[in-house]
Amino acid sequence: MTNKSHLLGMTIDELQEVVLECGLPKFTAKQIADWVYKKRVLAIDEMTNISVANRALLSEKYDVGRYDSLEFQQSVDGTVKYLFKTEKDKLIESVMIPEDDRATLCVSSQVGCKMNCLFCMTGKQGFNGNLTANEILNQIYSVREAEDLTNVVFMGMGEPLDNYEELKKTLEIMTANYGMAWSPKRITVSTTGVTPKLKRFLDESNAHLAISIHSPEKNQRLSIMPAEKAFPIQAVVDLLKEYDWTKQRRLSFEYIMFDNFNDSLIHAKELAQMLRGLSCRVNLIRFHAIPNVDLKTSTKEKMEAFRDYLTSKGLTSTIRASRGEDIFAACGMLSTMKGQPPKSPEKGDLKLNGKKDI
Repeated sequence: MTNKSHLLGMTIDELQEVVLECGLPKFTAKQIADWVYKKRVLAIDEMTNISVANRALLSEKYDVGRYDSLEFQQSVDGTVKYLFKTEKDKLIESVMIPEDDRATLCVSSQVGCKMNCLFCMTGKQGFNGNLTANEILNQIYSVREAEDLTNVVFMGMGEPLDNYEELKKTLEIMTANYGMAWSPKRITVSTTGVTPKLKRFLDESNAHLAISIHSPEKNQRLSIMPAEKAFPIQAVVDLLKEYDWTKQRRLSFEYIMFDNFNDSLIHAKELAQMLRGLSCRVNLIRFHAIPNVDLKTSTKEKMEAFRDYLTSKGLTSTIRASRGEDIFAACGMLSTMKGQPPKSPEKGDLKLNGKKDI
């Protein structure tokens, strides 16, 4: 890390301010964006269509702002978990999930999380700060599979909408012609339902949306998700029903299933009733056990019965395959707090590449 400001993470408007400050031609902003976001250079000296003198001026206060992960681990199923250090010497994790025709990167938006969901190790870490657009994008640009990524999901550490301004910048850069030029259909943002910011996201972005619901019953959801008090799920669903989900933008609901807690057909009936009229899908997720939490995962039979009931009511429902559990990379298992349970080699033939001492 340096004391210089980073070009990676700047919008075109911010880059125009940079070149104006440096006394460079206005068109240089577009050149810089092209080098950083499309050609993926690591240093300003690589920007060869900018004069040597102007590169020197730019380098006085700025750098590209790319940095490698500290280490990565590979699961027996091919999932790869990366550890990054932030500008303020905090640690975050990202997860790359390979499939036959897809390579999906699950990125973090915060160090820890304020939401404190009972079943999530990130929440138990507490909140340690927001990530900048640079720190979010660096995850996308600095994993080994960066050139091959097909999708990005904001489902790592943190509540993306609690860091909305940096999320908005990141999404602009990812989808703008001057930036990565990705289709919004390749991006999914997951949230517990931070209602005021959710409305802004719906109005200002076309990325897909995933809502962490986990129970249709208010008091039960509150017992595992404190955010229910401030952002009731019924109000979230009511807001979503004001938008058209029948076109290319996709809406999904994430539902972690806990044995004898939220996995009965009564819950399935209440969920189907709550979501009636919404064009959406429900992803059923097996709970991944974490320390000091008494909840247990639902049985395969109950999950299948739950899925089949939702399907019978016209709700597309799938049981999501668990990935990366042996390296604590599965849903709800990301954490960089001290005292995190060790990743046991007994659970899989782990591959570890330590890049630095941390």
